Amino acid sequence: MEELTIQAVCGFGCGSSLLLRMKIDKVLKEEGITARTFCGDVATAAATPCDVIFCSEEIADRLIDRAKVPVITVVNFNNPDEVKEKVMGYIQSLEDKQ
Repeated sequence: MEELTIQAVCGFGCGSSLLLRMKIDKVLKEEGITARTFCGDVATAAATPCDVIFCSEEIADRLIDRAKVPVITVVNFNNPDEVKEKVMGYIQSLEDKQ
């Protein structure tokens, strides 16, 4: 699998997206998966090149029709089990396509 580019998005790209990015990075490290992760804001996220966008449900409502990549919602950024389930679910879906 090629190295993934994962965007964590919030309203301004510097608050909750950073928290989500750190949680995603932790999951990737624990699973031995290499990926490029970065934070984005809702205004530019759909136009920023990446393989997948992770964000809150509120942000997803504003991105889903504009993004050309999957938009995956995370309800509770502080729930490590939920973040892991969403990240690994996405990665598993990629492996299933191969």
